[in-house]
Amino acid sequence: MDGSVNDMTAPVIECRSLWKVFGDRADEAMKAVLQDDLAKEEVLQRFGCVVGVRDASFSVREGEIFCIMGLSGSGKSTLIRHVNRLIEPTAGDVLIEGINIGELGSKALREVRASKIGMVFQNMGLMPHRTVRENVAFALEVRGMARTERFAIAERAIATVDLAGWEDRYPDELSGGMQQRVGLARAIAADPHILLMDEPFSALDPLIRRQLQTQFMELAAHMKKTTLFITHDLDEAIRIGDRIAVMKDGEFVQVGTPEQIVTEPADEYVADFVAGISKLHLVTAARIMEPLDAYQSRNGPIDLTGSLRARPDDLLNRLADLSIETDAPLAIEDDGKVIGVVTKKALIRGIQGRSRDDEGGLPNGG
Repeated sequence: MDGSVNDMTAPVIECRSLWKVFGDRADEAMKAVLQDDLAKEEVLQRFGCVVGVRDASFSVREGEIFCIMGLSGSGKSTLIRHVNRLIEPTAGDVLIEGINIGELGSKALREVRASKIGMVFQNMGLMPHRTVRENVAFALEVRGMARTERFAIAERAIATVDLAGWEDRYPDELSGGMQQRVGLARAIAADPHILLMDEPFSALDPLIRRQLQTQFMELAAHMKKTTLFITHDLDEAIRIGDRIAVMKDGEFVQVGTPEQIVTEPADEYVADFVAGISKLHLVTAARIMEPLDAYQSRNGPIDLTGSLRARPDDLLNRLADLSIETDAPLAIEDDGKVIGVVTKKALIRGIQGRSRDDEGGLPNGG
């Protein structure tokens, strides 16, 4: 499934028909997959090869947090490692700011990695013999930056992740959450255009994890970092992602906004993922409202003069609060004009993820 963004600016990250087949007979297996549309299990049985990524095409715009999620073995970590060419694709192309990194020589590739891409992993790989300051400044040291300058930059990054005062400590003196902050500071200090984050918070306790998610979202928004974020946790993807791609067996099953993924699952696989997700903080009034003309054609003219107002982008949680105060339909207003209504029945069905006709989905195509 193509998850390209339709806007006028060139994407920062673009993957075109990316394939990765692991095994000694990868080329042979790849030809058979293209010719006969073999499933992952068939490729393994016939060729002893594993399809890690299957025809993945997507793009990520500047400043976007693009989450890729799926179960273990779905291919998400394999995919992210193609973006800075830690893994060579079997077929397809990866472009970073318009540069096809598959065509770069080793020196040019190192320069792209050093200047444009930062990585944050679950296992931070902090150097135990170096202090926090020295770990954060390491990438700048590799670039040949003078000690005074790189330490000044490192200290600013350390303060940004709320670790001021810990500069001279060593990794084994820090908690797991603090070590993750050091890893994030290291990526920030290098000031890359792109952040690749592979389940960076998954090993942390829930409270610390949520704190780091919040801090990361604030930093990404403030610093306008383009981020590819890998997670197996839908709650995390929904909370931080501008868009989400759901992977299964190496391919994209669905790409969309958190609201689209939760309210319009493409198949049973995605539906199972989102079954327990609350709609209250995801679904907007625009999705569940009935257009005013349609409502009046069914019910006759309605006087909404005294009705409580809401905006099209108000969430179900806000609509529920308003609905408690009145038995009348809520008037959905845009630019001073009422464009639709939300009844209590529509609100309840929206919270349940059901349509007006009880056929699944939400009203108006949801």
